[in-house]
Amino acid sequence: MNQQNVEKLFEWLDEAATTIEHQENSSYLNAVADAMDILFNQAPFEDMGDFLKQQMEKHVKEISLEDYEKDEIRKATQLAILKGMKGATQQQHLITPDTVAMFMGYLTQRLYPEQQQLSIFDPACGTANLLSAIMNQMEKELRVFGSEVDETLLQLALANANLQKNEIEFFHQDSLRPFLMEPVDLVVADLPVGYYPDDVQASNFKLQAEEGHSYAHHLFIEQGLNYTKESGYLMFIVPNFLFDSDQSAQLNAFLREHAHIVGMLQLPESLFKDEKHAKSILILQKKGQGSKAPKEALLAKLPSFKNPNAMGDILTQLNSWFDVYNARK
Repeated sequence: MNQQNVEKLFEWLDEAATTIEHQENSSYLNAVADAMDILFNQAPFEDMGDFLKQQMEKHVKEISLEDYEKDEIRKATQLAILKGMKGATQQQHLITPDTVAMFMGYLTQRLYPEQQQLSIFDPACGTANLLSAIMNQMEKELRVFGSEVDETLLQLALANANLQKNEIEFFHQDSLRPFLMEPVDLVVADLPVGYYPDDVQASNFKLQAEEGHSYAHHLFIEQGLNYTKESGYLMFIVPNFLFDSDQSAQLNAFLREHAHIVGMLQLPESLFKDEKHAKSILILQKKGQGSKAPKEALLAKLPSFKNPNAMGDILTQLNSWFDVYNARK
C-alpha cells in the first residue's frame, strides 16, 4: 500500500467535502459522504447549484479511482470520516481503530482457513470500516451484510463500499429488531456499549435486564447468535468490564448454554484515552453439530501494534494456538 496515494486521495476528499460543506451549509461528515458519491459517479449531483457543479466537475477530473488499491481507498476515506467525527458529539459517531480492524481480518482467516465461501454480518456496521478491512484481506467468495440505525453513518458506509467495489447488503434499522436474513458463517461487530432504551423490544431477549434498562452490548451478543449458523463464529469488540458488570452473571449463564468461548484478546491500552474505556476482542463459537470448546481458550494481552518485535512474538503464539485448534475441528 502506498501511503502517498492515501494522502493524495484524502486531500482530494477533504477539499471536495470542505467546498460542499461551505456551499451547501451542511456538516463536514455529510459533505464527505457527498464527495465520495461524486467521486464514485464521476459527476456532481443534479440538484447542486451551478457554481458548485462547476467546481465539482473540475475537481473530479483531477483524480482517477483506477490508480488506487482498495485499502488505499479505505484508509483515505477513514481519515476524512475521522476528521468529520472530531466535530461530532454523538457517542456512536466512532470508528473502529484501523489496526484492530486489520487484526480482526487476520483472525477471520485463521478461523476459516479452508472454507472458500463465507457469509459475514456486522449488526453495528457504522461506516463499514471493520467490514471493509476484513473483506479486503479475504481471497474468498463473500456474501456480506451490515446493519446501521444512524442514517449519516449508513450513507458513509454505502459510499465506502461503492468506492472499494465491495458488495455489501445494508439494512437501515434498529439492529435489535428482526432481520429478513438467513444465518451467516461469521458475525463481527464493534459493540455499542450502554443501555438500550426500548424496554418493550428488549423483553424479546433472554438477556433482558431483570429490572431497568438492558445493556445494548449484551443484547447485541444474543442477536448475533440468533443470526449465526450452528457452529459458526462471532467476533466482538467488547469492553474489558464485560464479565464484571452487574448483569454479567446472566450473560455468563447464557453464553455457557449457547456458545463456546474460543478466546479473549485484550487490546493494547495505548489505543484508548482512558483505561476504563479499554476493550478486548471476544471470539465465540455458536454451539451446534461438530462444535467443541477449545482445550484451552485463547487468552492473551496484545502488545502495542507499533512494536513489531512484540507483535511478531504474539502472532507466532497465536498461529501455534490456531494450528492446534483447527486440527481438532
